[in-house]
Amino acid sequence: MTHSEIERATGLEVYESSLTEADGVVYFLARRGLDKLVGCVGAGGISGEKAGEADGRPVTVGPADHANAEAIRKALDWTAPRCLGLVASVGLGDRLGLATPGHVRAVRGSGLAAVLAQQSIREMTRTRRTPEEVMDCATWGVFQAGFRDGFGADADHLQKLEDIDATVAAGFTMFTIDPRAYVDNAADGASHAELAEKVGALDLAALEALPAELISRYVGKTFKLDGATVDFDEEVLLRAAAKYGGAIAHTVKMYRHLQQVATGPFELEVSVDETETPTSPAEHYFFAAELKRLGVEWVSMAPRFVGRFEKGVDYIGDLGVFRKSFAEHVAVMKALGPYKLSIHSGSDKFSIYPTVAELAGPYVHLKTAGTSYLEAVRAIASIDPALFREILDFAHGRYGQDKATYHVSADPGKVPPASDLADGELAGVLDGFDGRQLLHVTFGSVLTADDGEKFRERILTALKQDEETHYAVLARHLGRHVAPFRRDQQKEK
Repeated sequence: MTHSEIERATGLEVYESSLTEADGVVYFLARRGLDKLVGCVGAGGISGEKAGEADGRPVTVGPADHANAEAIRKALDWTAPRCLGLVASVGLGDRLGLATPGHVRAVRGSGLAAVLAQQSIREMTRTRRTPEEVMDCATWGVFQAGFRDGFGADADHLQKLEDIDATVAAGFTMFTIDPRAYVDNAADGASHAELAEKVGALDLAALEALPAELISRYVGKTFKLDGATVDFDEEVLLRAAAKYGGAIAHTVKMYRHLQQVATGPFELEVSVDETETPTSPAEHYFFAAELKRLGVEWVSMAPRFVGRFEKGVDYIGDLGVFRKSFAEHVAVMKALGPYKLSIHSGSDKFSIYPTVAELAGPYVHLKTAGTSYLEAVRAIASIDPALFREILDFAHGRYGQDKATYHVSADPGKVPPASDLADGELAGVLDGFDGRQLLHVTFGSVLTADDGEKFRERILTALKQDEETHYAVLARHLGRHVAPFRRDQQKEK
């Protein structure tokens, strides 16, 4: 059965790539105006109404809502997330719920596994979305694109037990534990006596170890790695334990809770990237070795790497220093794993991608999010220039307030007001450091603040009206992220 036959029977615009037959039933996704509808030819369990007949069988069409998303995931297992395992992967966050078909274009055929449902509780709060909405949008996007390679779903930056409960219930398969609140950044500058005091104040019961046991396990030991060594004297050990001991205890607590409430297979990521000071190779070794001793199993880990990983722009720092440090982290990862090294705030860090791909090989997970929102705004510059102008001027007024929770250094004074730009110059704002950060950190206000809520529906409407422009912009930009890590090209080499 062809999509044109279904279109004649229903009067809908059917996405040809979605057309799928399973157990004698033909499923499809269609469009009527700006609305997405799901349908089936035959008895497929879709909730909806009869919309005609095709091939002598009734056609049922219903809304692309949560109930029907669950029905599609049950009928077509490739529209439900799964664990990705120890393969090179990329996480593609979608703050608007419309990006997945564009993300699929960027990653399809690359040999990389894709996480297509990825959002933190913080971002869900700022965009007023629920875990179920994030999951359903990914399902509909995967279905629309006919992406049968499988995808992951990452409940990102989880800090509380209730965050785990909410995302488990929504069907996420990857859980990123973020114990940053328990990392003691002051340990980097503490004296020996202060470090000993900090270690003595740790929750030693949660760590299942006394300070003397930690000392005997590490002090005076040299751990040989591939091409490197990690040496522990007492101060190195105390600093690592003081800095990360609380984070280890919290991660163990979160992991054991996840084991209790999980309803199926899951994989774990541990992230300490959003902290003030870099993770040294010895601290990485201590953190990973202690988690391993305490029974935690993880597929990826995000240390705090050297340099600055600011939102929406390229890496800031000495590339030679990064390469040397990253090689040491790779050596630790291979000695205690292997597991993937996760590059958080990975959007647009083009200058370090070749190093990461070369040194980590398949053991890498690149995590992006805000860049997809920025590229959606780029698409709006051509679809609805007047709307882009309003968003830009609004962002100028909100940046000072919204930047408080981000690591950014943009100077909004370097971004011209909309009135100074011709329509053809609008998208160029997103080609500059300051413009990208200005528009990046204000996304929450643009989408949800009382004085910005007028934008949300207009943004969604504009992108739905011209899906092709949106998807093409995303595929082009995210394709630049994927290119250095493509496994098909590396296999050929």
